[in-house]
Amino acid sequence: MSTKPRTKTSSSSREKSEKGEKGDKGAGEHKLSLKGSAKRVTEFFEYSINTILYQRGVYPAEEFTTVKKYGLNMLVTIDDNVKDYIKKIMGQLGRWMLHGKISKLVIVISSKDDGEVVERWVFDVQVLGGGNKDKAGATGAAGAAGGTVEKDENGKVLAVGKDAPGKEPFKTEKEIQQEIAGLFRQITATVTFLPMLEGNCTFNVLVYADGVAEVPMEWGDSDAREIQNGEKVTLRSWGTSSHKVDTLVSYRLSE
Repeated sequence: MSTKPRTKTSSSSREKSEKGEKGDKGAGEHKLSLKGSAKRVTEFFEYSINTILYQRGVYPAEEFTTVKKYGLNMLVTIDDNVKDYIKKIMGQLGRWMLHGKISKLVIVISSKDDGEVVERWVFDVQVLGGGNKDKAGATGAAGAAGGTVEKDENGKVLAVGKDAPGKEPFKTEKEIQQEIAGLFRQITATVTFLPMLEGNCTFNVLVYADGVAEVPMEWGDSDAREIQNGEKVTLRSWGTSSHKVDTLVSYRLSE
C-alpha cells in the first residue's frame, strides 16, 4: 500500500455536507454491512471536517448552521464554495472506502500568509478482518487470513472477521453512535488546550490511498505536511464490525 497521500486540488480549498446512511434510526440490533460501515465512516469524515473548521475558527461562526446528528448539535458550513469542495471529496472518498483503498485521512490547517502547517488532524482507518474487498473479494481475503465471512440467506456479505463464528465484535447502532458522539465531544474540548490560531488560515484534505487506487485527474500527490517537533495528542477511537478509526491531533507550539 502506498504511503503517499493524495490531496484534492481546488482553487477554493473548501467542502460539503451530505446525507449519511439511513442510519440515525435508533439502536438497531443489526450489524452494519461492509457497505454500510464504509458509508458510516465517510459520513463521519464529513462531519469531522465541518466540526474542526468551526471549532478552530478557520471560517467565521456565522458561516455555519446547526444540524442534529449523533444525538448532538453539529455545526456544518453554509458557504457554497466550502460545501462544494467537501462534497467532491466525500464522493471520491466514499468510493475508495467501499473498496478498502483508504488507510488514513488528514485535515491540514495552515497559515495563508506563509503556508506553514499549524495543525494536523489524523484519522487512521483499519479495515477489520480483511474486509477491504467487494463481495467477491471479501471471501478470498478472509479465507487466506483464516478468518470468517458472514452472509445472509442470499449470499450477500454482511461482515468479515478474524474471529470464530459468534466471537466477532458486535456493536449495536446505539453503541456506534455513542462512540462517535464521545469523540466529537472530545474534539470540541480540544479548544481548551490547542493554541489559538493566529492570522488567516486555510485547510487541505490529504487521503492516504492504496497505490493501485484509481485517482481522478483533479487529485494529485502531496507530501505528508508533517509538523516538525510538534505536540501530539491521541483522541478516542470508534468503530464498527468492519472498520476502526483512530484519531490524533498534532499542533505547532506557540513561540
